[in-house]
Amino acid sequence: MKYKTIFPLYLLFLISTLGCSQGKNNQSMKFKDLTPEEERVIIYKGTEAPFTGKYEKFNEKGTYFCKRCGAPLYRSDDKFDAKCGWPSFDKEIPGAIKRIPDADGIRTEIECAKCGAHLGHVFTGEHFTKSDTRHCVNSISLDFVSSAQIEENTPGQKTDTAIFAGGCFWGVEYYMQKYRGVLSVKSGYIGGHKDHPTYQEVCSGTTGHLEAVEIIYDLTQTKYETLARLFFEIHDPTQLNHQGPDYGEQYQSAIFYRNDEQKQIAEKLISLLKKKGFNVVTQVRKATTFWMAEDYHQEYYEHKGSTPYCHGYVKRF
Repeated sequence: MKYKTIFPLYLLFLISTLGCSQGKNNQSMKFKDLTPEEERVIIYKGTEAPFTGKYEKFNEKGTYFCKRCGAPLYRSDDKFDAKCGWPSFDKEIPGAIKRIPDADGIRTEIECAKCGAHLGHVFTGEHFTKSDTRHCVNSISLDFVSSAQIEENTPGQKTDTAIFAGGCFWGVEYYMQKYRGVLSVKSGYIGGHKDHPTYQEVCSGTTGHLEAVEIIYDLTQTKYETLARLFFEIHDPTQLNHQGPDYGEQYQSAIFYRNDEQKQIAEKLISLLKKKGFNVVTQVRKATTFWMAEDYHQEYYEHKGSTPYCHGYVKRF
């Protein structure tokens, strides 16, 4: 037992803004040219004056992107008015934000996970929204593209979401995040009856949740069936309520489908495996709310510098 939608880079933005390589974090990555004031905040971790940013009182529908590299960071649906003087969001696009303990030893800085651009700080315990999280972001660190513009400018570039439970979420995340076309993988909990479950509650078996991963992927690079096939080959779908040495109902193998097409694909693959002689116990269940796990569970093996102990690749198709 262990102890323990995203939009792709929008084309017109890339064409019109990506200029010089500033080489602050990644010598091979190209960034937008920044004004001196933008550099003061984005590169040198400054702060714009409160109540002066263009997005502080701004309510259009769309997506907020990193001004430096163009990566998608926040959705307008997750923006709220905290009356603090800066744009506030209670949730980021999965995988978009990196949290770093601030030099003052008190606050937590947030950066663009792709290029390291300084965005602002994240706070908890203020009880503004159900997530109890406030991303306090400098407007100057952001660019905004409306939903209509995104649909018009990137008609062929779409993302989708897959949710798989295959034992310990650390191992499933480890293998999925390496696959071509996968934009982000987040570990979390799904299928239970309690809002905002904790790891301890899930492990106790009292909430009904399974450990699972939420995968955002680029439909132009991969497809749901490809990821579902990989899911069946990186865990043992014949093990009931355990995976390797991990035992418990939270380790049940399951696919949480988001639409009829995903359901049909999951059922088809299970049928194929059964015809091959595998006694598959994987459940096919309709997706409910996916609750993101605690920060220390995210990218666990990458931070630990090791590999999964209860997952491995076995070709089954």
